[in-house]
Amino acid sequence: MKRILIVGCGDIALRTIPLLVRRYRVYALIRNAGYGAKLRALGAIPVSGDLDKRASLTRISGLADAVLHFAPPAATDGIDTRTRNLLGVLSRGTLPSCLVYISTSGVYGDCKGAWVSESHALNAQSSRAQRRVDAERQIRDWARRNEVRASILRVPGIYAATRLPLSRLQQPCIVADEDGYTNHIHADDLAGISLAALERGKPCRVYHASDDSQMKMGEYFDAVADAYGLPHAPRMTRCEVQHAVSPVMWSFINESRRLENERIKQELKVVLKYPTVADFLSEMKR
Repeated sequence: MKRILIVGCGDIALRTIPLLVRRYRVYALIRNAGYGAKLRALGAIPVSGDLDKRASLTRISGLADAVLHFAPPAATDGIDTRTRNLLGVLSRGTLPSCLVYISTSGVYGDCKGAWVSESHALNAQSSRAQRRVDAERQIRDWARRNEVRASILRVPGIYAATRLPLSRLQQPCIVADEDGYTNHIHADDLAGISLAALERGKPCRVYHASDDSQMKMGEYFDAVADAYGLPHAPRMTRCEVQHAVSPVMWSFINESRRLENERIKQELKVVLKYPTVADFLSEMKR
């Protein structure tokens, strides 16, 4: 049985592990030993290590045939030191044959609502997105040098029943004629796309892990509010919203783009469980 290592054991990893255990011996890198019981219950084998401490990662060198890298960068200036540490340790032993990395669609910056393909120029405008650009560059360079099949999933807003912006409804949204487009993917679909990239992804290939929704941000919040019988978020002008929300929230609100997603359907053969946010919300109402 082939061995797979999951790095970054958050919500998406927990949804992915049940899809893997029937075909792989699954190892999961954890920093907190107390998290091990949850992973063992899913069928994964915990391995202790800290991406911020390279010396602690020696046990994963040569461990796995494939790697799912779900870990976010540390808050460092434009450099993803965690990915650098991971790749350095993976290079010491027998190399994995493939690696899948979850990045962000924020690497494109603000595209003024335009349709964006995977070949669109990168223009990361936040330090958070710049670290993702650095991680992508590291992975692609490493994969080419070592002939490892690497896939990069650029991911927009992730949602699920436990990941809906209910508390955000109390904050203002931008009026419709000034509002920007947002993109989404259900957490279960992202887990499925990760597995599809593991099995069918092409070398050094980028994929948009995004659904078919074409919604502006305010439309998304209104749809969630309607599903829960809650009042709509108040609407303000773009300038007013900028001064009313935190700089981090504004960095999300201020960027507008629509992600093309044909590549995951054609190359990875993905069939989305929830093609749109509306499909999920309508299921919740049943």
